[in-house]
Amino acid sequence: MGLMGLNKKEASLQTMSTEELRSLVLESSHFISKQHRNILLNLFSLEHILVNDVMTPRAKMEILDLSRPIDEVIGQLETCYHNKLPVCDGDPEKIIGILSVKKALSLLGNEELTHEDFRELLNDPYFVPEGTPVMQQMQFFQESRQRLSLVVDEYGSVQGLLTFEDIVEELIGEFTTSFPGLLAQDQWSKDGTYLANGGANLRELNRLLGLHLPVDGPRTLNGLILEELQEIPDHDLSVKVGGVVMEIIHFDDQGIKTVKLLKPLRDDSEQ
Repeated sequence: MGLMGLNKKEASLQTMSTEELRSLVLESSHFISKQHRNILLNLFSLEHILVNDVMTPRAKMEILDLSRPIDEVIGQLETCYHNKLPVCDGDPEKIIGILSVKKALSLLGNEELTHEDFRELLNDPYFVPEGTPVMQQMQFFQESRQRLSLVVDEYGSVQGLLTFEDIVEELIGEFTTSFPGLLAQDQWSKDGTYLANGGANLRELNRLLGLHLPVDGPRTLNGLILEELQEIPDHDLSVKVGGVVMEIIHFDDQGIKTVKLLKPLRDDSEQ
């Protein structure tokens, strides 16, 4: 190497930038499967994603209220599909603990079950400020063996809930065949359309449909369209955002409920 004018020491210090690594992954389609390639690309993007982008918004959180009658509390636990539930005591804005649903269900054979029995099972809630990088939060989950945190704003108000599984799904995609906020479809229809709920997550829509909708602002389809229109529509209309034509099918005074997406031409989707 010396005869050829190469400095072995300097060569060993050369590193590749994130963008160079991303380009290598994109050009490796003949060697890496599409699924594995997408995981690597998502990993590169993870350092720029905040907990706000991945969390379940406050409006969609399921909270167990221990101020309700004991039969209603038990009924909620019996029909709950979460592993853990945030718990309040009358005030949903004040979370007093996190309840393991599995442990709670083990008590249901007791005919003299009281609210206090559930309170004894509560673990202290863990709060994380909004704006925390997802990579930092994932490291905390791993080091502390926690799996759930509550995202709060600068005033301490709960803005959402984040689990370790949410971060994993950001990397590898949903564990199920359907996405929260989307309708029954899992791909474009034969006529090149897709019906989506207004609450559909933009990142999931991009991943599912191969779109390039902007994700540096609102998190949902409803938020994206309202940002474009600057108002809640009072009649059916179409709008084009991120190269995608969107027909508003259903709306009310609170926002857009159902949207028909038209599959863009390749050139439009890459804009």
